[in-house]
Amino acid sequence: MRPRHRPPVTLRPAPAAPPPEPPGPPAPLAAPLAAPVAGPADLEREAGVARLFELHYSSMLRLAVLLGADDPENVVAEAYYQIYRRWRRLKDVAAAEAYLRSTVCNLTRMRIRHLQVARRHEEQPASPPEPTVASAESTALLREDQRVLIDALQQLPARQREALVLRHWLGLKEAEIAAAMGISRGSVKTHTSRGIAALTQAMEARR
Repeated sequence: MRPRHRPPVTLRPAPAAPPPEPPGPPAPLAAPLAAPVAGPADLEREAGVARLFELHYSSMLRLAVLLGADDPENVVAEAYYQIYRRWRRLKDVAAAEAYLRSTVCNLTRMRIRHLQVARRHEEQPASPPEPTVASAESTALLREDQRVLIDALQQLPARQREALVLRHWLGLKEAEIAAAMGISRGSVKTHTSRGIAALTQAMEARR
């Protein structure tokens, strides 16, 4: 039997693999935590407290010094910190100065009371207490005032001293003094008149 003729088989090359695609951009990393953005209320508070500091820091420092604070800078700094925390609770931003003044009075009064209690509880101090050394800034604020008058003022009871300082050094009205001290207008009159009488007597005794 004659073998059947088979056509030659032609081997075709396998199709070439497509070239590898170039690597794409790296996968984005997790977005970093965005810094908190201050809202309008925060910006308003920052601007308001900064403006309050610019306008009234010197007068608040003078107030703390005249009221007898041994560390007036810290007293005023604490007052500004408190008003910063309570800024949004203020019903009237225009009343911020009065609130600040009242805070300085309260903090100074508390500081003096604390020092008096601490001194009473000292049984036997190792050495006599050193006199309070005022800072250069505080001293500069008081250079224009007569030292004898200031010394006599420091000897008055706290309420009388506050009433006189607020009235005669800051020039506040009775209603403003009452708000700063947290007392009635009648009490303001009482403390003012008694303070004037005691201050006059102390000044005459020093002559």
